[in-house]
Amino acid sequence: MSEQNIPVTPGPRRSARKPRKTSKWTYVLVVLMFLFVCFSYYAYQIVYTSNVENKGEPVYVLIPNGATYEQAMDSIDSKKVIIDRLSFRFMAKLMDYPELVKPGRYELKDGMTNYRLVAKLRSGDQDPVKLTYTNVRLKKDLANKLSTFINSSPAEIDSLLNSPSFTKKLGFDTTTILTMFIPNTYEMYWTTSAEDMMERMKKEYDNFWTEERKAKAEDVGLTQKEVSILASIVQAEQSVHADERPRIAGVYLNRLKRNMALQADPTVVFATGDFTIRRVLNVHLRTPSPYNTYLNKGLPPGPINLPSITSINAVLNPEEHEYLYFCAKEDFSGYHAFAVTEAEHRRNAARFHAAMNQRNIMQ
Repeated sequence: MSEQNIPVTPGPRRSARKPRKTSKWTYVLVVLMFLFVCFSYYAYQIVYTSNVENKGEPVYVLIPNGATYEQAMDSIDSKKVIIDRLSFRFMAKLMDYPELVKPGRYELKDGMTNYRLVAKLRSGDQDPVKLTYTNVRLKKDLANKLSTFINSSPAEIDSLLNSPSFTKKLGFDTTTILTMFIPNTYEMYWTTSAEDMMERMKKEYDNFWTEERKAKAEDVGLTQKEVSILASIVQAEQSVHADERPRIAGVYLNRLKRNMALQADPTVVFATGDFTIRRVLNVHLRTPSPYNTYLNKGLPPGPINLPSITSINAVLNPEEHEYLYFCAKEDFSGYHAFAVTEAEHRRNAARFHAAMNQRNIMQ
């Protein structure tokens, strides 16, 4: 059979495939996913990114009793350590801090996140203060110092120090109450009330006076309060060289045993109320006051300062000797010249007075 050209009937022509149209919902989904990623990233930053920068310096904020949310925020803003205040406020409201503001003293630590800081504030997890008090002479001085550590005014604290009923409840009177305060470092919260602070100091006083210390006080013939009173005089006499305090304590104990007037110049200065006096003169010695130990035998009715533990221990562990007198050395070293007899003491005093005259120290 011969080959023949058989015509091929063409089939139906396939048209070119048209691109499928993208649904508008796809665009919406992409946009939503993008927004979700952006929001998630921003949310992560708000919650977990550091938002406190204080350059390593300790920064504390005080939130007083009754403070509102805005007052708390203003207190925090005033410290100028919050990097992004808007995100911090957003997190605070997200965590219901406006309804959970608690008073206290809070440390704004370097590197804190919004979450950590707000959680700390709303839980009331405040940081304790380290309460210390030194260089105190008068009750008003103590009240002023203590008010810087707790949320109480100087007037509130001073009122308790001068309250016969409250001081009696603690075992003191308004004159001896200062002997209850043993200078040291104590941790307590800023929100501690003035009354609670005083009761805490009484507990610390009781802890300080161990049976051993009580026995030593009895050995030197003094009560606990009298030990602190004498220690305040010893400290005023020797504020520079603590190693000399046991010897000075021994002098005063010798005089007390012999029923001699203490004749302590610092008590005269205290009696005058003029703490700028550098040279005690005869006119000062005539100052009428129960604290003037030139005019009154025995110890004054209360301390003339808050003696340190070192000074208290000096009275409890005095140096045993026969000295009855002492005066500052003429070399102004801060040490003293001691004497057994009054004649020897006068010679020592004459040298010191001559040195003061030479330096033109007249008052």
